[in-house]
Amino acid sequence: MSNAFFQVPKAVNEPAFSYAKNSIERAQINEAIAMLKSEEVDVPMTINGEKIRTGDTIKMYPPHELKHCLGQFHQGEKAHFQAAIDAALGAKDAWANTPWQERAAIFIKAADLLCGKYRAKMNAATMLCQSKNVYQAEVDAICEMADFLRFNVEYMTEIYKEQPICTPGVWNRIEYRPLEGFIFAITPFNFTAIAANLSSAPAMLGNTIVWKPADSQIYSAAVIMDIFEEAGLPPGVINMVMGDGPEMGEVMFGHKDLAGLHFTGSTGVFKTLWKSVGENIDIYKSYPRIVGETGGKDFVVAHGSANAKQVATALSRGAFEYQGQKCSAASRAYISSTIWDDVQEYLIEDIKSFSVGTVEDYGNFVNAVIDEKAFDKIASYIDYVKGSDDAEILIGGTYDKSDGYFIQPTVIKVTDPKYKTMCEEIFGPVLTIYVFDDKDFEEVLDIVDSTSEYALTGSIFAVSRDLIQLASAKLKNAAGNFYINDKPTGSVVAQQPFGGARGSGTNDKAGSKFNLLRWVSPQTIKETFDAPTDYRYPFLEV
Repeated sequence: MSNAFFQVPKAVNEPAFSYAKNSIERAQINEAIAMLKSEEVDVPMTINGEKIRTGDTIKMYPPHELKHCLGQFHQGEKAHFQAAIDAALGAKDAWANTPWQERAAIFIKAADLLCGKYRAKMNAATMLCQSKNVYQAEVDAICEMADFLRFNVEYMTEIYKEQPICTPGVWNRIEYRPLEGFIFAITPFNFTAIAANLSSAPAMLGNTIVWKPADSQIYSAAVIMDIFEEAGLPPGVINMVMGDGPEMGEVMFGHKDLAGLHFTGSTGVFKTLWKSVGENIDIYKSYPRIVGETGGKDFVVAHGSANAKQVATALSRGAFEYQGQKCSAASRAYISSTIWDDVQEYLIEDIKSFSVGTVEDYGNFVNAVIDEKAFDKIASYIDYVKGSDDAEILIGGTYDKSDGYFIQPTVIKVTDPKYKTMCEEIFGPVLTIYVFDDKDFEEVLDIVDSTSEYALTGSIFAVSRDLIQLASAKLKNAAGNFYINDKPTGSVVAQQPFGGARGSGTNDKAGSKFNLLRWVSPQTIKETFDAPTDYRYPFLEV
């Protein structure tokens, strides 16, 4: 029985290892990669703590090495999805009534396991199945995931501490209940940390989860599940299922106990899921919470007063780290003609120095895009530009999928700020640039604000505070994460909580208390110690 107010360990951002040549951590990664590649893994679903193998399997291959099989995962069908819901609902009462500090201890331990014994394995799994270089894997699958787990524990305690005022003779308090039902978490391929956070954040608050990871991330998702189980997560709290998306959606969204959707993925899919909730609204026990982070068409705007080298570096990193497969990636840029020649020179010099290839060669800055569908989509945009008269490819523009899904980093220059590649999300290593005159700076800001349906991230480069203030005001609603004199990627948990509005999602800010608040249903409690015994009020006296 708890008889104290517990103070959780102070959360701090996990520092990233350097993986420098001859470092211990590089040797550990090499060993982990060799171990994982030496065997084919068989990934089951996890339902109520049991490992479910159906025999209906899909092979997994590194996007950068298509001839090597990493293993296979098992797909379920409607009966399995229903079993996962039943498991979540069956575990709910015991988990919701588990003291908060016991729940917290599980996820704090998970973070320590991740940063300790599982560090090399988690990084290696992310590198192999998602084609991330070692640094991109480290900042995602280790640092960000650990930050989510540790800071969410801290945010949970802050939420629980928030209580109403009391008056003489009355004790007012708030109970932060988990939602009534189960949470459906759908996670993307591009960030291992997001997969862990979308399933664990609601669970931390006492909810139970059905989790569908992306097919192309299941290899590392299995390691997440191993960590949660080793940390002591009870059976049924997080159930990992794989299978056909529409078929799974039919079961999940058609269930009366759906309490919430935690989603990261495409805008189109999110809209479809929202419609499904709306169409089924009459069957639900309560109104499901819908939390989603979707697409982006993220911008960089550079005034003529900006430092050209800083702008070029922001574009090199912001557009091409992890092959541009970040919702926050810089995919459209508006550069002043005053600095354009210098920016172009520096940017092309950077890109020429990029090496493209397998993640096992640490000299490669760029690796493969995630799968053939993504490869073909990105290639179609490049081909469109090649056949266009009002755009030119400054560098890149080639691609090859004979051994892996490799697309050379590509920079496009356009004369029309509403050109196709300035407006549509490509989600690959393609950057489009429009050059403008400084006298048109304010007009360009209006164009930036109105060009895209999205409003996720964006950055501006300028020296004058007046210009920064002007741009900040004009672009107030154009980005949920706004950067001044920096690239529009690389948000850090607790430093830059992440999320955008408009077509980019519900802006519930992963990595902050705002997100966790969506997974509780507060109950206000008033306790009166000496209740009235007469209905009459003094005003009734005449």
